[in-house]
Amino acid sequence: MARGVPIVCMDARHANAALRMMPAKTDRNDAVGLAQIVRTGWCKSVHVKSASSHEVRALLATRSQFVQIRCDLENQIRGVLRTFGIVFGKRVGGFAKRAEEIVSGELDASPTIRTVVESLMKARADILAQIRALDTKVRSTARSNATVRHLMTVPGVGVVTALGFVATIDDPARFRRSSSAGAYLGLTPRIYASGETMKAGRISRRGDDFLRRSLYEAANALLTRIDRFSALKSWGLRIAKRGGFKKAKVAVARKLATILHAMWTTGEEFRWSSAEKVQDA
Repeated sequence: MARGVPIVCMDARHANAALRMMPAKTDRNDAVGLAQIVRTGWCKSVHVKSASSHEVRALLATRSQFVQIRCDLENQIRGVLRTFGIVFGKRVGGFAKRAEEIVSGELDASPTIRTVVESLMKARADILAQIRALDTKVRSTARSNATVRHLMTVPGVGVVTALGFVATIDDPARFRRSSSAGAYLGLTPRIYASGETMKAGRISRRGDDFLRRSLYEAANALLTRIDRFSALKSWGLRIAKRGGFKKAKVAVARKLATILHAMWTTGEEFRWSSAEKVQDA
């Protein structure tokens, strides 16, 4: 850009579809194919996110990876103990307290397994320390962003979901309609239409996987944990009654993406009931 030459980031799916038509895949043929795509204009440019968005996404992705490692370590501990007939179960005080009870009591006869479990628990403690440090950074980043605080007023949407939404969308003006946010995140069903055939399949799952999962968890919290009723929750429960909770959570997650984008664009507050919309009109 500094040299006066426009830089366009091409949609990888479009480029891949065109390059697959070539009989021989080589670096030279790929370069020729990409040049032809740009020359003919048969490509779709994609939004290049800002540096701050990439930083937040890296922060959230690292935290998510650490959480997964913690879960894997806990499952490994349970699996090792189960092999020797020790059921971990659940105890008041949490995972660490129960593990200490087992190490100090039931593993006296097996020093080797005791060493294994202690090593796994030490690794888990180190991971937990890193997660707490990243959680502190996530909360401080959210507090400094007025848009994130505004989106967190939506029931079920926490700091991770709101911060991830802002970092992933980056610029709300990318979408002319708020409903496009759900399609961008892969929360709309696949459609196959040919002649008289019309089939609607499962969701496409295109786009950012982390934000899609975060919105699904937010939808689950809204439907199962939030006591206060809203028009969105009532709508989701009606879908659950007809097609089950899994479909309802996906539908509510898609609706949440639309609502979050609309709130970001207009600056309006979340509407708990449909009556609020009538009063505003």
